[in-house]
Amino acid sequence: MAETLKLAIIDLSSSDSISTAKSIRQACIECGFFYLVNHGVEEELLLRVFDESQKFFSLPLEEKMKLATKHHRGYTPMYAENLDYSSSSRGDSKESFYIGSLEAGRSYLNRWPSEEILPSWRPTMESYHKKLLSVGKKLISLIAQALDLDADFFEKVGALDDPMPFLRLLHYPGDLEFCGEETYGASAHSDYGMVTLLATNGVPGLQVCREKFKQPRIWEDVPHIDGAFIVNIGDMMERWTNCLFRSTVHRVMPTGQERYSLAFFFDPNENCLVECLKSCCSDSSPPRFPPIRSGAYLENRLNLTYSSEVTLKP
Repeated sequence: MAETLKLAIIDLSSSDSISTAKSIRQACIECGFFYLVNHGVEEELLLRVFDESQKFFSLPLEEKMKLATKHHRGYTPMYAENLDYSSSSRGDSKESFYIGSLEAGRSYLNRWPSEEILPSWRPTMESYHKKLLSVGKKLISLIAQALDLDADFFEKVGALDDPMPFLRLLHYPGDLEFCGEETYGASAHSDYGMVTLLATNGVPGLQVCREKFKQPRIWEDVPHIDGAFIVNIGDMMERWTNCLFRSTVHRVMPTGQERYSLAFFFDPNENCLVECLKSCCSDSSPPRFPPIRSGAYLENRLNLTYSSEVTLKP
């Protein structure tokens, strides 16, 4: 049985930004995960999002497949994704729905369920998406300070000029067929982007491995805290910080209970240059990675996991 991981709790409403930034720095160096509380997202809105998510995933498969993913937007069915082929040949036991940027003028548009079937679905998801985008911008300012940078650093380098946010609704069924090999809700992986904010319906299953290069891996449970987001650093931020901040491997294990979660991936403008931060390198610790545009980096990573049909522009 996995041990329980104790994560730092970060208060987004705190007026002491210096102390908050120090706490974020320590959490990101030690683990790459932390809780975020007092973030300003109303409980009533979260409940509505989970309710609408459940309504969609309860639809017949043929209805959901009408919105099958195109250009990384829409529905992905059970076992369509495998994040770690080394652990299981079968896909992950989850279904999901992707919602990209809400900004007008994008090359690819979001896909939405019929208003006749789910009349409140789109406005609810759009409200949540906009709220999380605001939370992400406030959080990234504190992360900049945690890196000994100006609070508006990511704004100044263009990361927040038309950023690339994605909301992913996830459903992990409680009853699974026995297949003769270990089953994963989400197999071991690290997130690709800048930072992820996760909300769950309280059902356990999320596990973290703090030492991703050590074998055998040691997994620790991440408990649910009512009203808190679980935040984790992604690979792009790890690269940006010259591996000072950790992008930690995590997974979701089936528990026999139906699990819903909402993952909000907060990523920078696709043309933003991701290069080693001056505060994260020195003569003794030179840059480990060459500069790369955010969009190119994410596209390369996504193409390793998804079909060649995936594109990046939200």
